[in-house]
Amino acid sequence: MEINQWGFIIGLMAAVLSTVSFLPQAIQIFKTKHTKDISLVTFIILSFGIFLWLIYGILIMQTPVILANSVTLVLVIAILVMKIKYG
Repeated sequence: MEINQWGFIIGLMAAVLSTVSFLPQAIQIFKTKHTKDISLVTFIILSFGIFLWLIYGILIMQTPVILANSVTLVLVIAILVMKIKYG
């Protein structure tokens, strides 16, 4: 396997794992409505960082970066909204 193929596979795995990592937290908050131990500031900063990654992906026209950060941004904003809603 060429180095470019390995790079693509590693990048794809990183994107999938990074994106999916927020799913358990979002599901748990949705079920329990408990957000006391989640830092609002952390998720605000994280949202901006992911948004910038999304813009970067658009600028360099890289579909994996765009897709991964689009989905991640939705999950992180959902957690942020639930944090604000449930306190």
